[in-house]
Amino acid sequence: MRISLAQINPIVGDLEGNSRKIIACIKKARSLKADIIAFPELSVTGYPPEDLLLKPHFIDGNIDVLNTIRKEVLGIAAIVGFVDRSEWLYNAAAVISEKKIIDIYHKKHLPNYGVFDEHRYFKGGTVYPVYSFNGIKVGINICEDIWSDNGPSKVQAHSGAELIININASPYSIGKRDFREEIVRKRARECAVSVAYVNMVGGQDELVFDGGSFLMDPDGKVLLRCGQFIEDLLTFDFEPWAGRSMPRRVKSFRGLLSAGEKIKMVDMTCPSSKKKPALKKSIVKEMPGTEEIYNALMLGTRDYVRKNGFKGVVIGTSGGVDSALVATIAADSLGAENVHALFMPSMYSSRESREDAYLHADNLGIKLFTIPVSGIYRQYLKTLANQFKETSSGTAEENLQARIRGNILMAFSNKFGWMVLTTGNKSEMSVGYATLYGDMAGGFAVIKDVPKTLVYRLCRWRNEKEGRPLIPERILVKEPSAELKPRQRDTDTLPPYEVLDPLLKAYVEDDRSFDEVMGLGYDADTVRDVIRMVDFSEYKRRQAPPGIKITQRAFGKDRRFPITNRFRSY
Repeated sequence: MRISLAQINPIVGDLEGNSRKIIACIKKARSLKADIIAFPELSVTGYPPEDLLLKPHFIDGNIDVLNTIRKEVLGIAAIVGFVDRSEWLYNAAAVISEKKIIDIYHKKHLPNYGVFDEHRYFKGGTVYPVYSFNGIKVGINICEDIWSDNGPSKVQAHSGAELIININASPYSIGKRDFREEIVRKRARECAVSVAYVNMVGGQDELVFDGGSFLMDPDGKVLLRCGQFIEDLLTFDFEPWAGRSMPRRVKSFRGLLSAGEKIKMVDMTCPSSKKKPALKKSIVKEMPGTEEIYNALMLGTRDYVRKNGFKGVVIGTSGGVDSALVATIAADSLGAENVHALFMPSMYSSRESREDAYLHADNLGIKLFTIPVSGIYRQYLKTLANQFKETSSGTAEENLQARIRGNILMAFSNKFGWMVLTTGNKSEMSVGYATLYGDMAGGFAVIKDVPKTLVYRLCRWRNEKEGRPLIPERILVKEPSAELKPRQRDTDTLPPYEVLDPLLKAYVEDDRSFDEVMGLGYDADTVRDVIRMVDFSEYKRRQAPPGIKITQRAFGKDRRFPITNRFRSY
């Protein structure tokens, strides 16, 4: 049996566009004489459709589009993710053959953690189907179903399934690929089945889906794998595993089925060509960690900008490492001709910053505009002089510079239709070391979930790949500074980033208590100060633009913290 896994990049809500992409893949798989083609979870609607699911006409449209797809399924069987509706909504997979919807599977296990909230919209299924495709028994389930120890896969395997096709919209985070494959490996071994795992690819707001679809044998060995962060069609010939010895006695289902759940056997006869063209077998090598992160940031940036209809972006560049990384990612993902940078020096900007900003822009081939803000800043101070005259100069005056720059960036955005990419990293966003309505102003925060120490690592990786200092070396070695006052350094306000980042991971991502963080070797004052800054800055983060999730716990959907809150962790 020849199977194609269609690793596609749908757009949420683009029902017609997604259907055209699905139909094109069906035609391509049919030309390769595939018997079955499987698409990712909710490939008709895109994932996650969120509160579009509360609109009845959106559900109607998704069902209409499925029927359009159905009419194109001839000479092949297709497994297509969509939203089904009866008295409830279901995250579903339609099994289509010869222009007919043969069956519909409803996802059993609905994730409701982290970025997922499927219980808000869907009801879980209660029927575990096994399909006999020309004598080969196949179980079909959806994403979270295969993560459950007592999920559909085990029931389907005990019912005779030799292959599980699991359709997914599994978002990327650091280490997720290996963790994902380990979960599937566990399931393949305990169920003695092969698993064809098809994953979505593409950026959707904060999420990036990395693809990496694969075929795994019952021993847990990955036989074939798609690339990450690209659309792909993986086609292979499946043969049942000769060493399979899974018990199929009815009593073996004890403990696997709950009240109201049942097994369903479905016989299907699919047209199958005996003469099939030869396939080139290949397994894509696993992408190293830093390269994987960089590609996730590129895809997330490209899709957010293009799917939202922007042709170009504008970035405030300071000659520092954060803006250098954002500009480099933007040029790599959108093309240098679509990236514009503004260098906006004040009286506190150093000569080195100017030189580094110009050299980096020249290396990238991006357009750089210089707009000094010193005159505007002096006018602000003059305007506020009467009200500020009995106070000492401090943060308010420093932040005026950042807010002037934010205004100028937004003026360019309004005038030329370029999206503003902000340049704040996760370390800064965690502790509020950013100016609301200043450097936080923009449409998309590319490195919002990237800790400062990782920023440096990504820059050095990109230079190594280029074979030259694309990002000037001085940017990578000089001490970080906001340059909002004379001789300012980040360490005036924050611990060194090598100290800060592990502390932030412990508190923000791992949810460790004050005492637990102290146990990692930090002194009490440092821990108390950092936790206080993190908690107090929630109101800022709530007003920040969306940004790409790459860690296991990003700010936003992953970490929902009350702004008005009197609980203290210190």
